[in-house]
Amino acid sequence: MQTDPHAFYQSILQKELGGSVQLQEFSSISGGCINDVFKMDTNQGMYFLKVNQQMPIHFFEAEKEGLELLDQISRFTIPNVIGLGTFQTTQYLLLEYIDSRRTSVNYWEELGVRLAELHKNSNDSFGGVNDNYIGKLPQSNQNKSNWLDFFIEERLLPQVNLGVKSGVIPQKYIESTNALRSLLKDYFPEEKPALLHGDLWSGNTMYDSQGQPCIVDPAVYYGHREAELAFTTLFGGFDKLFFEVYNEVFPWEKGIEERLEVYNIYPLLVHTNLFGGGYLEQVNAIYKRIDKALGY
Repeated sequence: MQTDPHAFYQSILQKELGGSVQLQEFSSISGGCINDVFKMDTNQGMYFLKVNQQMPIHFFEAEKEGLELLDQISRFTIPNVIGLGTFQTTQYLLLEYIDSRRTSVNYWEELGVRLAELHKNSNDSFGGVNDNYIGKLPQSNQNKSNWLDFFIEERLLPQVNLGVKSGVIPQKYIESTNALRSLLKDYFPEEKPALLHGDLWSGNTMYDSQGQPCIVDPAVYYGHREAELAFTTLFGGFDKLFFEVYNEVFPWEKGIEERLEVYNIYPLLVHTNLFGGGYLEQVNAIYKRIDKALGY
């Protein structure tokens, strides 16, 4: 980073908040692997500052669009965007600080209710928003009239092609992924496109100062809501009460348990491209189970 981080961050804060703001201290916030994230304690209050030297400014512009869409439509607490831009060679996003020290006895119920309410917001097409990012990887959101086409063409194949190009995914996965189009025909329940957070793992949820649910780091799009529910099961961390309340507010179709791992091919491919490791083995195992169950 910079030889004098305090002066560097002070300059960013003054650029966005004016010359009277004074940075008193800052501290790194753990948990992120894409950006450097800091809590900024100033004479005007506290802020979150996210910085990145590798990604283009569109990376934070897309995050801003996602946060503002969720803030407009949902009842989740969403941090306000104070400003974004480039300072020297660093891209930054300045956000409202969310004090997450206070918990709430009804947190999981509220998380389930508010996610179900979010998913009731629909669109004419799957996609429905500008292209954005999941993690640091581009996420295409070109409109499609049906979920299967969107899932194959806008989710799975871009990640497979990216992995083939970089060498972390074998060429054969292009053919295997294209084969899913016939194997999964009539597999997914027909539902209207639902507005999704898009990257809903437990690390992107938190409490606000009143103990109510806040969601951050979105990768929004209009998709099949079961894909979001599947994502919440991939790495754990969500209480079963969350799922029970969600299902009361917006019941899911029968057989969802068997479909979850199919939706999770996408985040597993994303993690393969980001981190390598054993994620591709999980994808391969799912492909084999699909072929065994649905192949002819």
